Amino acid sequence: MNYETLETSRTQRTLTGGTQLLLALHLDGPLFVALCLVGGVGSIVLFSASGRSVPMLEAHLLRFALGLVAMIMLAQIPPRLIRTIAPWAYVIGLVLLFAVMFLGDISMGAQRWLDLGVVRFQPSEIMKLAVPLACAWYLHERPLPPSLLSLAIVGVAIGVPTLLIAEQPDLGTALLVAAAGGMVILLAGLQLRYILSAVGLLIPLAYGAWRFLLHDYQRQRVLTFLDPQSDPLGSGYHIIQSQIAIGSGGVFGKGYLNGSQAQLEFLPERSTDFIFAVIGEELGLLGTTVILVCFVVIAWRGFQIAMDAPDRFGSFLAIGVTTMIAAQAFFNISVVLGLVPTKGIPLPFVSAGGSSLLISLLGMGILLNVSQHTTAAAS
Repeated sequence: MNYETLETSRTQRTLTGGTQLLLALHLDGPLFVALCLVGGVGSIVLFSASGRSVPMLEAHLLRFALGLVAMIMLAQIPPRLIRTIAPWAYVIGLVLLFAVMFLGDISMGAQRWLDLGVVRFQPSEIMKLAVPLACAWYLHERPLPPSLLSLAIVGVAIGVPTLLIAEQPDLGTALLVAAAGGMVILLAGLQLRYILSAVGLLIPLAYGAWRFLLHDYQRQRVLTFLDPQSDPLGSGYHIIQSQIAIGSGGVFGKGYLNGSQAQLEFLPERSTDFIFAVIGEELGLLGTTVILVCFVVIAWRGFQIAMDAPDRFGSFLAIGVTTMIAAQAFFNISVVLGLVPTKGIPLPFVSAGGSSLLISLLGMGILLNVSQHTTAAAS
């Protein structure tokens, strides 16, 4: 056997071993590779965005590692156990949201956090998974398309946590919760007359939200989005600095650790909500394209898993979780590019923050669970 044949055989064994490991751990190849790539690039950029803070990077890597373990564990459990947990997760999350109203910590003008001494977290993050879980649990054994009564019950189940989160105020997370639950309803076969009725209600609902629900700073965000130069040193500062950072990066970027907007601290919230701008400045169009492709792969594979799921529960759950992750990435990147008003939404798997990272990885664990049971059913 010549040298080339030996090398080919060794490569095939390595690929086979990697494939077997993924199958043994019930990991979907495209999902896992995209997650590792976006998480790896994100961790590298977070070190730069945090001002070369080793403690912040270590904390992020530790959370990511623990989240990966939880994700892999979640991929192994039987789907019936997830169905059993679903309503309880929703009830616990709702109780915690009410607890925030009375006992929550106030930070930066928002009452979103619960401090239990050992851990401080945002219960609203739990609802990003609990709402699609509850919707999938309720609808999976009922006749489709859903009746008006079923729609009303699911609508209330989505609306109550959405309003509680918006009141904190956290409009960005509220929209994500509503989108995740809404996609489950759409996949269940929402009839056209209900869709048209909902569209017709959008204008009066938007007017009512503008007048009575949105806070002054949220209205200012919308006005600043329409004209950032109207308040360049105030509410328009984030968007202007973000666009400067992305525009100055060019195709290949200024180089790792060389971004002036990030390193000289012109860019606010650079390690959380605006970390995508740091990627654009330091790694350029090439770096941002890698991140965008990763999220497109995650969204594509998630929707494919939802369509191929062996039962309604898995299909509904996969579409809700995929919508949550994809919508969060879309809104974050759109804010950084100045396409939508600032919402305070972190970039999944990249931004600093334990609660959001853990929930996003648990969401990936749910997708992996549905995927591997789809494969098992097909074989």
